[in-house]
Amino acid sequence: MRKIKKEGWKNNLNQALFETENKITAFEIILIIFILISSLAVILESIPAVESRYGPALLAAEWFFTIVFTVEYALRIISASSKRGYLFSFYGSIDFISIIPMYLSFIIGGPHPFLIIRLFRLLRLFRIFKLSKYVVEAENILKALKASRAKLVVFVFMVLTVLVMMGALMYLVEGRYHGFTNIPKSIYWAVETMTTVGFGDIVPITPLGQAISSVLMLLSYVVIAVFTGILSAEMTRIQFEHRAGRFCRHCNTKTHDADANYCRKCGKKI
Repeated sequence: MRKIKKEGWKNNLNQALFETENKITAFEIILIIFILISSLAVILESIPAVESRYGPALLAAEWFFTIVFTVEYALRIISASSKRGYLFSFYGSIDFISIIPMYLSFIIGGPHPFLIIRLFRLLRLFRIFKLSKYVVEAENILKALKASRAKLVVFVFMVLTVLVMMGALMYLVEGRYHGFTNIPKSIYWAVETMTTVGFGDIVPITPLGQAISSVLMLLSYVVIAVFTGILSAEMTRIQFEHRAGRFCRHCNTKTHDADANYCRKCGKKI
C-alpha cells in the first residue's frame, strides 16, 4: 500500500513538472516569473552603481532563487521517469548549470563570474512554445530546414568561399597600411560587409577596394534573397501538404492525416 501511494505521489509530481505539453500550469507560470526575476537580479548586479547600493538585497535574492531552483531540480530528479535521461537532457543540463555558480561562489568566496550562467535559465521560457497552437508551426519550420538542408549546406559553403576569396582579394588590394593586416582580418571585414553590419573599424581606401566593397554589398542582397527563397519554398510546400492532405513520396498515396509519420499503404516514412 505504501509503495502504491509512493508511486502515485511520484506520478502526480511527474505530471506537474514534466507533463505540460499542451497547457501552462500554475507551477510553470510561477517558474517563469522566478526565472525572469532571477535573471533581472543578475543583470542589475552587473551595474556597479546598483550593486554598491543594493548588493545585500541582490545577494539575498540570488540565494533565495538558488534554493528554489535547487529544490525544483531535486524534485525533477526524484519524479523523472528516467533519471539519467533527465540529468543528461538539454533542460536538465540547463537546470544544473544554473544553480552551480552560486554554490561555487560560496565555496571559493566572493562574487563568482559564472553567476551570469544563470541567464541560460531563460531558455526554459521556450517551454511556452510547447503549447499546441504553436507546435504545428514550429514543426513546419523544422521540417522546412531539414528538407532544405542539402541546398542550405551548398549555399553556406558558397557564401563562405566568396567571403574567403573577397577577404584575400582585399588583403592584396588594400594591404596592411590600410588596416587589412592579414587575411583573417580581411575575411572579418568581408563578413561585416556582407551582413550589412558595417562597424567601420576597417574600411577600404583605394578606389579599387571601394569598388570591390560595392560589389560585396550588392551581393549581400542576393544572399539574403536566395536563403529566404530556399526556406520559403519548403515552407510553402509543407503548408500545402497540410492543407491538401499529406502524400507519400514512395507510392504517391494522398490524404494522410496531418500528424501521420508513415504511409497507410506502403508503410514507409512520409
